[in-house]
Amino acid sequence: MDRTEKREFVAELNQALAATSMIVVTRNAGLTVAEATDLRRKMRAAGATFKVAKNRLTTLALAGTRFDGIAPMLTGPTALAWATDPVAVAKVAVEFAKTNEKFVLIGGALGPQTLDADGIKALAELPSLDALRAGLVGMISTPATRIAGVLQAPAGQLARVFGAYAKKDEALAEAA
Repeated sequence: MDRTEKREFVAELNQALAATSMIVVTRNAGLTVAEATDLRRKMRAAGATFKVAKNRLTTLALAGTRFDGIAPMLTGPTALAWATDPVAVAKVAVEFAKTNEKFVLIGGALGPQTLDADGIKALAELPSLDALRAGLVGMISTPATRIAGVLQAPAGQLARVFGAYAKKDEALAEAA
Protein backbone atom coordinates (compact mmCIF):
# COMPACT_ATOMS: atom_id res chain seq x y z
CA MET A 1 0.00 0.00 0.00
CA ASP A 2 1.24 3.46 -0.77
CA ARG A 3 0.54 6.47 1.44
CA THR A 4 -2.68 7.54 -0.26
CA GLU A 5 -4.12 4.03 -0.02
CA LYS A 6 -3.18 3.90 3.65
CA ARG A 7 -4.86 7.27 4.29
CA GLU A 8 -8.01 6.13 2.50
CA PHE A 9 -8.01 2.85 4.45
CA VAL A 10 -7.59 4.67 7.79
CA ALA A 11 -10.37 7.13 6.90
CA GLU A 12 -12.77 4.33 5.87
CA LEU A 13 -12.00 2.28 8.98
CA ASN A 14 -12.44 5.37 11.17
CA GLN A 15 -15.87 6.04 9.67
CA ALA A 16 -16.93 2.40 10.09
CA LEU A 17 -15.78 2.30 13.71
CA ALA A 18 -17.40 5.64 14.54
CA ALA A 19 -20.75 4.26 13.33
CA THR A 20 -20.62 1.07 15.40
CA SER A 21 -21.36 0.34 19.05
CA MET A 22 -19.18 -2.73 19.69
CA ILE A 23 -15.70 -3.90 18.70
CA VAL A 24 -14.18 -7.30 19.47
CA VAL A 25 -10.39 -7.70 19.23
CA THR A 26 -9.20 -11.20 18.38
CA ARG A 27 -5.93 -13.00 17.76
CA ASN A 28 -6.16 -15.23 14.73
CA ALA A 29 -2.68 -16.68 14.25
CA GLY A 30 -2.74 -19.85 12.19
CA LEU A 31 -6.27 -19.72 10.79
CA THR A 32 -6.52 -21.37 7.40
CA VAL A 33 -8.20 -19.60 4.50
CA ALA A 34 -11.21 -21.91 4.81
CA GLU A 35 -11.55 -21.17 8.53
CA ALA A 36 -11.22 -17.43 7.98
CA THR A 37 -13.80 -17.57 5.19
CA ASP A 38 -16.17 -19.52 7.43
CA LEU A 39 -15.70 -16.94 10.20
CA ARG A 40 -16.35 -14.03 7.82
CA ARG A 41 -19.48 -15.77 6.52
CA LYS A 42 -20.80 -16.25 10.06
CA MET A 43 -20.01 -12.64 10.96
CA ARG A 44 -21.73 -11.35 7.84
CA ALA A 45 -24.81 -13.47 8.61
CA ALA A 46 -24.99 -11.85 12.06
CA GLY A 47 -24.67 -8.36 10.59
CA ALA A 48 -21.06 -7.95 11.72
CA THR A 49 -17.83 -7.13 9.92
CA PHE A 50 -14.55 -8.98 10.45
CA LYS A 51 -11.36 -7.30 9.28
CA VAL A 52 -7.67 -8.02 9.58
CA ALA A 53 -5.64 -4.81 9.45
CA LYS A 54 -2.19 -3.63 10.38
CA ASN A 55 -2.09 -2.65 14.02
CA ARG A 56 -0.51 0.75 13.30
CA LEU A 57 -3.22 1.65 10.77
CA THR A 58 -5.92 0.41 13.14
CA THR A 59 -4.49 2.53 15.95
CA LEU A 60 -4.59 5.57 13.66
CA ALA A 61 -8.20 4.77 12.71
CA LEU A 62 -9.19 4.45 16.38
CA ALA A 63 -7.94 7.97 17.15
CA GLY A 64 -10.87 10.28 17.73
CA THR A 65 -13.41 7.48 18.26
CA ARG A 66 -14.82 6.27 21.56
CA PHE A 67 -12.79 3.05 21.19
CA ASP A 68 -9.35 4.53 22.00
CA GLY A 69 -9.06 2.16 24.97
CA ILE A 70 -8.49 -0.93 22.84
CA ALA A 71 -5.25 0.38 21.28
CA PRO A 72 -3.04 -1.50 23.82
CA MET A 73 -4.71 -4.77 22.75
CA LEU A 74 -3.40 -4.37 19.22
CA THR A 75 -0.19 -6.38 19.40
CA GLY A 76 0.67 -9.36 17.25
CA PRO A 77 -1.64 -10.81 14.60
CA THR A 78 -4.97 -9.24 15.51
CA ALA A 79 -8.28 -8.72 13.78
CA LEU A 80 -11.33 -6.63 14.58
CA ALA A 81 -14.98 -7.58 14.46
CA TRP A 82 -17.68 -4.96 14.86
CA ALA A 83 -21.42 -4.50 14.52
CA THR A 84 -24.20 -2.23 15.65
CA ASP A 85 -25.78 -5.13 17.59
CA PRO A 86 -23.20 -5.77 20.33
CA VAL A 87 -24.56 -9.16 21.35
CA ALA A 88 -24.54 -10.57 17.81
CA VAL A 89 -20.85 -9.92 17.18
CA ALA A 90 -19.91 -11.22 20.63
CA LYS A 91 -21.96 -14.41 20.16
CA VAL A 92 -20.38 -15.22 16.79
CA ALA A 93 -16.87 -14.56 18.08
CA VAL A 94 -17.34 -16.65 21.23
CA GLU A 95 -18.97 -19.53 19.34
CA PHE A 96 -16.16 -19.58 16.76
CA ALA A 97 -13.51 -19.44 19.51
CA LYS A 98 -15.11 -22.50 21.15
CA THR A 99 -14.74 -24.55 17.97
CA ASN A 100 -11.33 -23.26 16.87
CA GLU A 101 -8.40 -23.03 19.27
CA LYS A 102 -6.38 -20.83 16.88
CA PHE A 103 -8.95 -18.06 17.24
CA VAL A 104 -8.52 -16.31 20.61
CA LEU A 105 -10.59 -13.49 22.08
CA ILE A 106 -8.40 -10.69 23.44
CA GLY A 107 -11.05 -8.19 24.45
CA GLY A 108 -13.02 -5.36 22.99
CA ALA A 109 -15.05 -2.29 23.71
CA LEU A 110 -18.71 -1.51 24.11
CA GLY A 111 -18.83 2.21 23.49
CA PRO A 112 -16.21 3.84 25.70
CA GLN A 113 -16.19 0.82 28.07
CA THR A 114 -13.18 -1.47 27.47
CA LEU A 115 -13.88 -5.17 27.99
CA ASP A 116 -11.58 -8.13 28.53
CA ALA A 117 -12.21 -11.60 27.08
CA ASP A 118 -14.46 -12.52 30.02
CA GLY A 119 -16.54 -9.39 29.40
CA ILE A 120 -17.03 -10.41 25.77
CA LYS A 121 -18.08 -13.91 26.87
CA ALA A 122 -20.55 -12.47 29.39
CA LEU A 123 -21.99 -10.20 26.69
CA ALA A 124 -22.39 -13.21 24.38
CA GLU A 125 -24.64 -14.90 26.95
CA LEU A 126 -27.20 -12.10 26.77
CA PRO A 127 -30.19 -12.44 24.45
CA SER A 128 -29.81 -10.75 21.08
CA LEU A 129 -31.40 -7.43 20.23
CA ASP A 130 -34.11 -9.17 18.19
CA ALA A 131 -34.92 -11.51 21.09
CA LEU A 132 -35.17 -8.55 23.47
CA ARG A 133 -37.47 -6.74 21.05
CA ALA A 134 -39.68 -9.81 20.74
CA GLY A 135 -39.88 -10.14 24.52
CA LEU A 136 -40.76 -6.47 24.85
CA VAL A 137 -43.53 -6.75 22.26
CA GLY A 138 -44.82 -9.84 24.07
CA MET A 139 -44.87 -8.00 27.39
CA ILE A 140 -46.69 -5.05 25.82
CA SER A 141 -49.28 -7.19 24.04
CA THR A 142 -49.99 -9.45 27.05
CA PRO A 143 -51.70 -6.76 29.16
CA ALA A 144 -53.84 -5.75 26.18
CA THR A 145 -54.95 -9.36 25.76
CA ARG A 146 -55.75 -9.62 29.47
CA ILE A 147 -57.69 -6.35 29.42
CA ALA A 148 -59.75 -7.57 26.48
CA GLY A 149 -60.45 -10.84 28.34
CA VAL A 150 -61.49 -9.00 31.49
CA LEU A 151 -63.75 -6.68 29.53
CA GLN A 152 -65.36 -9.58 27.70
CA ALA A 153 -65.88 -11.69 30.84
CA PRO A 154 -68.71 -9.62 32.39
CA ALA A 155 -70.53 -9.48 29.06
CA GLY A 156 -70.24 -13.25 28.76
CA GLN A 157 -71.48 -13.74 32.31
CA LEU A 158 -74.45 -11.44 31.66
CA ALA A 159 -75.29 -13.33 28.50
CA ARG A 160 -75.24 -16.64 30.42
CA VAL A 161 -77.49 -15.20 33.17
CA PHE A 162 -79.95 -13.84 30.60
CA GLY A 163 -79.86 -17.19 28.81
CA ALA A 164 -80.66 -19.01 32.05
CA TYR A 165 -83.61 -16.68 32.74
CA ALA A 166 -84.86 -17.20 29.19
CA LYS A 167 -84.69 -20.98 29.59
CA LYS A 168 -86.46 -20.74 32.94
CA ASP A 169 -89.21 -18.58 31.42
CA GLU A 170 -89.56 -21.03 28.51
CA ALA A 171 -89.81 -23.96 30.91
CA LEU A 172 -92.50 -22.16 32.94
CA ALA A 173 -94.39 -21.24 29.76
CA GLU A 174 -94.35 -24.86 28.58
CA ALA A 175 -95.48 -26.14 31.98
CA ALA A 176 -98.41 -23.76 32.02
